[in-house]
Amino acid sequence: MTRGLQHVLNLDDFEAAARHHLPAPIFAYVSGGVERNHSLRANSVAFEDYEFITRVLINTTRRSTETELFGTRWSAPFGIAPMGVSALSAYRGDLVLAQAAKRENIPMVMSGSSLIRLEEVAQANPAAWFQAYLPGTDAQISPLIERVKSAGFGVLVVTVDVAVTANRENNVRAGFSTPLRPSVALAWQGITHPRWLFGTFLKTLMRHGMPHFENNFAQRGAPVLSATAKRLHSDRAHLSWHHIRMIRAMWPGKLVIKGILDVQDARTAIDNGADGIIVSNHGGRQLDSTVAPLRVLPAIVQACPEIPVMIDSGFRRGTDVVKALALGAKFVFIGRPFNYAASIGGEEGVSRGIALLREEIRRNIGMLGVNWPQELHAGMMLKRN
Repeated sequence: MTRGLQHVLNLDDFEAAARHHLPAPIFAYVSGGVERNHSLRANSVAFEDYEFITRVLINTTRRSTETELFGTRWSAPFGIAPMGVSALSAYRGDLVLAQAAKRENIPMVMSGSSLIRLEEVAQANPAAWFQAYLPGTDAQISPLIERVKSAGFGVLVVTVDVAVTANRENNVRAGFSTPLRPSVALAWQGITHPRWLFGTFLKTLMRHGMPHFENNFAQRGAPVLSATAKRLHSDRAHLSWHHIRMIRAMWPGKLVIKGILDVQDARTAIDNGADGIIVSNHGGRQLDSTVAPLRVLPAIVQACPEIPVMIDSGFRRGTDVVKALALGAKFVFIGRPFNYAASIGGEEGVSRGIALLREEIRRNIGMLGVNWPQELHAGMMLKRN
């Protein structure tokens, strides 16, 4: 094990290490929420609503964290959530995440706002999923879906909670923007973080040239330093369920809708062809004061028994994952901690993070008196207050 990873005991430790390793603007982009960060905090606090009721003297020597989803048996009931511009915080970040996920046998969702071509990621990990931010017009959506299909992805995730651009003031204050704007302050951040400067940014420039947004459209997008990059993140207020029906008609694989918080929207997603949904508030990065996904999870699970209901936003510990599974989630997706792990430890760091969380879950279900995640249920917890 790399020396720097020996002191990492849980996913939170990766964040502490990344805070020192990454330039302040990059760390702020990954870590921050929106406006007052109410939703960011609420995602974490929501787990405190539930406390476990343990069972004892039950043989749990056969326990395993293996979980089946969409016909594939994974080593754990969690996967890596999509994260944009991961290659800015870690060298070849999307590939690092994909390769570690393949090695540890968990699903990894590649972000459409990535700086590495989706074809490269699909080749590195044929079981990876692709997450799309839909372009502005039907004429742009169809070629993108065809490109994803041609690359060999089997699961398409469409994120639907980005109708308008979020007010991420923390990014502005820290000096992060899209596009990135060269400045004395930004240059100083690079100089004062030499491991990142030489190990990620300059290494990328020398070996692969200036990073571009590669996967927002069927064709290559703008470079990260280009003024036209902002157009890739323009409002999508015109998008509707019509576009989901259009994609469903084109897409032969599994279709997952991400960003659902309302029971009626969950049912509408199913009616329009979704094979699964991810209950999410975008990690607290869109509308501040949005409800924590864990709070609405039970109602959505009850309303959608015919499909896997998944969840993300705020998960850090094995107990967090176990609580969501007990409330009916089929799977949990986790983003920021694996981004931090990739930044400080590359593929080995991500693999260590996966192993740590998987072992936490295995230990936790043993103390709850079950052998499999599928045996968890809400009766094993008491809701506070």
